[in-house]
Amino acid sequence: MNYECIIYEKKDQVGLIKLNRPKVLNAMNRQLWIEMQDALERVKQDKDVKALIITGEGRAFSTGADLKDSKDRSIEDYRLYLESLQEASRKIIRFEKPTIAAINGYALGSGYELALACDIRIAAKEALIGSPEAKVTSSVTGGAFRLVQDLVGPGKARELLFTAEYISGEEAKKIGLVNKAVPLDELMDETFDMAKKIVANSSFSLKLIKKGFLMAQGESSLEALMDYEIEACLACVSTKEREASLDDFEQRKK
Repeated sequence: MNYECIIYEKKDQVGLIKLNRPKVLNAMNRQLWIEMQDALERVKQDKDVKALIITGEGRAFSTGADLKDSKDRSIEDYRLYLESLQEASRKIIRFEKPTIAAINGYALGSGYELALACDIRIAAKEALIGSPEAKVTSSVTGGAFRLVQDLVGPGKARELLFTAEYISGEEAKKIGLVNKAVPLDELMDETFDMAKKIVANSSFSLKLIKKGFLMAQGESSLEALMDYEIEACLACVSTKEREASLDDFEQRKK
């Protein structure tokens, strides 16, 4: 697929997807979500890529749904758009490789929800993050009802969604919505540094650990989760790379 709404690159075992509609602050249309799903499949199938970064081109991560694009939509067309959005969100949430959102500017609405779907979020201190849905008579998507609560707790989640106020990257760090907040000119270096630490590890372990996190978030009972933990550990220690990993670890301790 030739991309019009995103840019895909890879470097040193790290994939990079840039939302690429800077003239409209990376507002999202159905085509962007279709291209995103295609790029995710490329990353999934590429054994050389062990982690994925998602960011925005220009001065925004994404300002959410393209409202101009949605004005004349029929309800059925809107349903198709939302289904594309939700499918892409599911793929990111359940993506077997670690994902990092580098929030370089405005992250609003479904742009904010895209960042929530990632495993790790690193924001520019100056970024503005929030859900304006209540201001425009809409509601959140992308699993945000659960994802926000998991990060900041039910009370703070309600405050953020009910008030529809934006917060800075710095404030987002204080409440646990993002992992780190750094100056904008350091954002991509910081994000790639994090990605390098991740890709230095076993891709098989990362895959199983991520699956375990999803199970722990409510997709399975505690008993099923703990049974899975046994099988995941046994699967890891049975691999050929296990002995080499232990030798390498012992050498680093000396």
